[in-house]
Amino acid sequence: MKFYDFSAKEMDGKDIKMEEYKGKVVLVVNTASKCGLTPQFTGLEELYEEYNEKGFEILGFPCNQFAKQDSGSNEEINNFCLLNYGVSFTMFEKIEVNGSNAHPLYKYLKSRAKGLISNEIKWNFTKFLIDSDGNVIKRYGPTTNPLSIKDDIEVLLKK
Repeated sequence: MKFYDFSAKEMDGKDIKMEEYKGKVVLVVNTASKCGLTPQFTGLEELYEEYNEKGFEILGFPCNQFAKQDSGSNEEINNFCLLNYGVSFTMFEKIEVNGSNAHPLYKYLKSRAKGLISNEIKWNFTKFLIDSDGNVIKRYGPTTNPLSIKDDIEVLLKK
């Protein structure tokens, strides 16, 4: 299995195949609307605006598994991200990232880029960087400032 073999549903329910991102550098992030790290949406949007035209995408996956910090409906989450942070990158329907109901994409990402202690996602805003060939390059912890990933993104965009 490769990154491009998976699909997920956008906020409007449309099924998106990850193969649509072939040839692009992708950052996959599990998000939450009511988390101390929620302001990371600002940095993520900055990255997206700076690099999108150069072949960079961000895929946001809301998750309610950590202290129930994204309990709203998909519509409420989408509106929150747009109104409060101007999020213009693709947001998908709320998923689970850990446990038996974890989204298949997240099971795959965790198997390709392990965490420090375990493979499980420890908190909101864990980030996975994928190169333009669909290889999972790196996993970043929840507290990693999105803007600190710039150098890694730029290296991959130059490949």
